[in-house]
Amino acid sequence: MKALIVKKPWIDYILDGIKTWEIRGSKTNIRGKIELIQSGSGLVVGCCEIIDCKQLSFEDYINNKDKHKISDTTCLPYKNTFAWIIIHAQRYKEPRKYKHPNGAIIWVNLHQ
Repeated sequence: MKALIVKKPWIDYILDGIKTWEIRGSKTNIRGKIELIQSGSGLVVGCCEIIDCKQLSFEDYINNKDKHKISDTTCLPYKNTFAWIIIHAQRYKEPRKYKHPNGAIIWVNLHQ
């Protein structure tokens, strides 16, 4: 199972169901259920599904603040900006610990 590392407050917005676009500087071909890791916590805190990935124009970015929740829309955050489209986010009642591999910044492969 893949797990995506997300910083606060963004991970809470995803798990609360109010953030459905995770903005990243690279595209992903991963689709389906993934788990979510709160950056710096050592915990897997929830799960969601990635259903799509699309490159954003500046217009897409500023017109969809309700989906990505980034307040500063004066410019794109990355040279190539992508929205990873998320649905069915769920917060785990009992977060679980995991071993963070050296160098993992975006994804962690979890063994269950």
